[in-house]
Amino acid sequence: MDKFLEMRTFAAVVDAGSFVGAADALALSKPAVSRHVNELEARLGVRLLQRTTRRLSLTSEGEVFHARCKELLAQVDEAEAEVSSRSGEATGLLKLSVPVTFGERHLAPLWPVFMARHPKVALDVSLSDRTVDLVEEGFDLAIRIARLQASSLVSRRIATSRLHLCASPGYLARQGTPQHPGELARHAVLAYTLLSTGEHWSFTGPEGEVSVNVNPRFRSNSGETCRSGALAHQGIILQPDILVGPDLAAGTLVELMPQYRSLEFGIYAVYPTRKHVAPKVRRLIDFLVESFETPHWPTWAGPRGIIPGWPTNNESSSD
Repeated sequence: MDKFLEMRTFAAVVDAGSFVGAADALALSKPAVSRHVNELEARLGVRLLQRTTRRLSLTSEGEVFHARCKELLAQVDEAEAEVSSRSGEATGLLKLSVPVTFGERHLAPLWPVFMARHPKVALDVSLSDRTVDLVEEGFDLAIRIARLQASSLVSRRIATSRLHLCASPGYLARQGTPQHPGELARHAVLAYTLLSTGEHWSFTGPEGEVSVNVNPRFRSNSGETCRSGALAHQGIILQPDILVGPDLAAGTLVELMPQYRSLEFGIYAVYPTRKHVAPKVRRLIDFLVESFETPHWPTWAGPRGIIPGWPTNNESSSD
């Protein structure tokens, strides 16, 4: 008794809409397909298919079993593809899309290391803060810093980053230090226009969730430009620790209201599908997870010290 073959045959019959179509898809004879389905129904003790001379239809039990079969067969295919990709040699062109600042600061030093490990892989790295269409634009993988929404893409988290509200000591000496998010309305704000929440900034504080609409004096689609303005004492910014962590550690920027924590984002490797992942893509993902097991930036949390509880980097999810 081959349960796996029975399940695959049953799923093929449903997908093809006929025993003949399933026989062609599986390279089996029609009697063999009929036998596998009959043996499956006999073993389960239920009828899965209603057969007439004109058509096939699923029973209610068949609908449930077909859905589960498809899930299990997909998992088996995925496991086989993963093993095959891990055992294969990484070769060919690998086209990547990465965010500008993260790419320049934290990924650029890693590419020579990866190429030294995999000399048959060529890299084509595009730096852009826009969300590219991986399939339409022919990218093998993208790095995204976001709270990912459900989609057909697949993602694996490689690190985490948190937004910090901060300003220079010079600005604070001149304009005062806000003690509550509501006070941001009277301060100069340098806003990053690609922030997912726009100019609606949210924090979690002693009283729970607090939100404020800011009225920026300056706007830019470059986090680095906002940071430069803050270092020049021009206002308050909300930027991730991957960008301002070293400034906070050096004291050139000061975290404001550390009791009010802002958003935390995952840093993800995103790719089009779990099936038949090329060895070059699999090797790069594993390399990035390994490289960011320890963050490359100070995980600053104000005077209370380092942020505890960094997540493990083996999380996988749908994008």
